[in-house]
Amino acid sequence: MQERINWNGSTPRDAQERAGLKFGDRGMHTSRTMMLAELEELLEVIPDLESRDVYAHAIIQENALGKATASNRRLTNQRLGELYGLDSVIPLFRILHRLWRADPGGRPLLALLSALARDPLLRVTATAILELPAGSEIDRTRLLAILGDATEGRLNPSSQDKVARNAGSSWTQSGHLNGRVRKVRTLVEPTPGSIALALWLGEIQGLAGEMLLSSPWAQVLDAPPSRLLDLTLRAKQMGLVSARVGGGVIQIDATGLDPAVGGA
Repeated sequence: MQERINWNGSTPRDAQERAGLKFGDRGMHTSRTMMLAELEELLEVIPDLESRDVYAHAIIQENALGKATASNRRLTNQRLGELYGLDSVIPLFRILHRLWRADPGGRPLLALLSALARDPLLRVTATAILELPAGSEIDRTRLLAILGDATEGRLNPSSQDKVARNAGSSWTQSGHLNGRVRKVRTLVEPTPGSIALALWLGEIQGLAGEMLLSSPWAQVLDAPPSRLLDLTLRAKQMGLVSARVGGGVIQIDATGLDPAVGGA
């Protein structure tokens, strides 16, 4: 049984928060999953990168996501905004939006990485999922114990149960779990876009070089560093990141992934 994954990083927390990450003891998974279907539909309806007001207007006033009631539209807008930012001023969302277009096959992993960055409760559940060998059924008791330990009693048993159910659904949407009731661990297939986002998140937290290929964000991709390095070089060919390998040294720069910074 491994220790809980450390997502904090060495960079000052306020710098990580400016990039779009969130910390604390609260998260959207007390009430919702990562809402992959809603995110896909919204970014299909509004393909361009827009301000928070534009996305909110589409969800609430135009009912772009087809919700039955006004209250549900408002709640959906709030939850999606908290999970993904939905605002062109947030670096993480700018990058998610860019990669959403560049790597359609990686969208479930892109959404998961973004949701992990912005929902501390979902991050807590990662250990219980990622430690499982392929083909193993999720240990709900273990998951609840990790949640209880991480939140130090701030979540009552009912809330812990909701987080466990919603997180299980999110990890299923990303491809890490399979099954409706009996959820079994499956291995995901990483993509150039998903490793690019994982590299950027690692850099935001103070990692560099070869360490980026074994960060918590990279671990989500279910592949060894050698495989992730190959994908990094593919991401370089796509113009997503800069990378150089030679003389036993790996140099990686994902800062240009942010459209506001410039191309890699």
